[in-house]
Parts: sequence; structure tokens; C-alpha cells
Amino acid sequence: MPIKLVTTVAGLHAEGARLLASKQGTSQGLVPTMGALHQGHAALARTAVEQNDVVVATIFVNPLQFGDAADLDRYPRTLDADLALLEAEGVDLVFAPSVDEVYPGGEPLVRVTSGRLGEKWEGASRPGHFDGALTVVAKLLHYGMPAAGLPDPGATGAGLPAYRAYFGQKDAQQLALVRRMVADLDFPVEIVGVPTVRAVDGLALSSRNRFLSDEEREAALVLSRALRLLEERAHARQPLDLESAQAMVESQPLVALDYFDVVDPGTLEPLAENCRETPFRGEALALIAARVGPVRLIDNAPLSS
Repeated sequence: MPIKLVTTVAGLHAEGARLLASKQGTSQGLVPTMGALHQGHAALARTAVEQNDVVVATIFVNPLQFGDAADLDRYPRTLDADLALLEAEGVDLVFAPSVDEVYPGGEPLVRVTSGRLGEKWEGASRPGHFDGALTVVAKLLHYGMPAAGLPDPGATGAGLPAYRAYFGQKDAQQLALVRRMVADLDFPVEIVGVPTVRAVDGLALSSRNRFLSDEEREAALVLSRALRLLEERAHARQPLDLESAQAMVESQPLVALDYFDVVDPGTLEPLAENCRETPFRGEALALIAARVGPVRLIDNAPLSS
């Protein structure tokens, strides 16, 4: 069935309810995106389609997430290509609203705050970014709730349809914050993290990679090489020796390192004792961010012994 595009919340609710009824569906998945889709987004959509009867993807470039107006303006908009990718993965419905549809009264006076968890790492480098991201994610999770469009919430089976939302693990801090928001504010949705998708050369896929020159792209590979080094040391239960991995990154002249650390996956607090001389044990998350030419890139790697 051809993919359906809607641009209003009312249209999303009506079409989502129709799809659930027509498929006698008992589950609905939501894939929130900002467009400019790549194979990382395709993996999100593919996972959602495998796990749900109806899948909705959203495409919305959220102005609240951008501290720099020029960065917002240059963010790529590729709606036709995005629709083709989502249709190929089996997504049923795309919600691509205008800014006025999402924020009908202008910028919201009340926002979701990311709290202490959002003040470090990306939050320290991009003040206000996560407040804007969580605010729009909260709205999208409400919009995509399958019961919102059902005249009889029990019509598709016993109780409400199962509801899941899909986020990439490449944006590890965002994923942690969304999970915390959903838990703390009692959102009736399961958050599913999907592993990072990488190019053959190891570079994590990102909509911003298109702005890298060939030379800059080659330089950017040092980020994934440094993370892979930590993964190998962790798996071998060796000291991580974060300093040597950091020195590897800093030896690349086209790369300006912002942060590189090993943290607790839930709290994002540094795990210094696992980074120096003691053998690595347990679970952790390595986070890295750097500017490569004009492009700011983030990446991460789960560590386990």
C-alpha cells in the first residue's frame, strides 16, 4: 500500500485510527525524525515495521533545538527522498507538520526541561538543545499515541494498542533523556533504542556527514577508530587508557575534540576508575564529540567486559 502523508494533527489521528482498524492492529510504532534520512533512519523504520502492525514516521525540523539560526536554515530538507526511503521500508504513514502546526501560538511558554542529565556533554556544548528536543519529542509522542484517534479505544482488541517509539543509539544522550522523561512523566510508550548504523569505513551515519569534504571525512574516521580501541580493551578486560585514545584523536589536525569520556549508561556520570590503570569490568558508554571542519560530529560506543 502506498505511503500516506499528512500534515495536521487531526489528519494524523484520523489516518492512524483508520490504519489500525483496517489492519485489525494491536500495536503502533512511532519513528520521530528531522528528515534528511539515511540508512540509520532506515534501520529505525525497519525495526518498527518488524515489531508493529502500523508504523508512523514524523518529519519535523524543530527550531527549538537550534541555537544558531544559520544552522537551522542550512539543515537539509529532502522530503521526496525521505518519503521514498520510508515507503521502501514499509512505513504506513508520515506526519510532516509545519512549525505553525506544532507551535500554533509561537514558541511555547512552557517547555520540558532536561534537568541535570541534560546539562552535561552535549547540553554543555549546546545550551538549551535538549530542552527543545524533549519538548518536541513529548508533543510527538502525544500526537502519535494510537488511542488518540480511536473512537472506541478497545475496538482493536483487548485494551489499548501497544505503543512503541524508536530512537537511534548514536544520539546516546538524547536516548537516555527520552527514556528518563518517559519514566519520570509516566508516558504510556515503550522506548526502543536501535544500534548505530555505520558506513563501511566506520563513520557513524549522520545527516551532517554530507557537509564534510573528502579530506574532512577521512579525518573524521579517527573518532570511530578511537571508540573501537576502547571497545577492544573493554572486551579484553584491559585498562581502557582513555588518555592514549584521546591522544589519537588530538593527533589529527582537522579534528577539534570537544569531549571524550567513559560514563555510566544511565546517569552519564564519568567512570574515571575504569579509564586508567585498573582492568575494565562491567558496562559503560564511551562518548565523543568533535568538530571536523565546519561540522560537529558525535559518536559513542557501548563498552562491556
